[in-house]
Amino acid sequence: MASENQQNVPCVEVQQTVPTSKTSWPEVVGMTAEEAEKKIKEGMPRATIQVIPHDSFVTMDFNSNRVRLFVDSSQLVVKGPHIG
Repeated sequence: MASENQQNVPCVEVQQTVPTSKTSWPEVVGMTAEEAEKKIKEGMPRATIQVIPHDSFVTMDFNSNRVRLFVDSSQLVVKGPHIG
């Protein structure tokens, strides 16, 4: 009788995906732009790195290959870079 009440319900397995690469690099703050670029390109070789003075205006568009390095007058990274 118990088998009459059971229904064949498909089982769906859910897998959580983990990003394979980093999206931000807070550890490069204080490095020179050149050092920071090398560090970022280790994990993201196709990244387009833009070195920009920290007080500059930038566009707000999103580009998944772009990483902006905001630097001071000594070319030291002053803000944690991220993809965008």
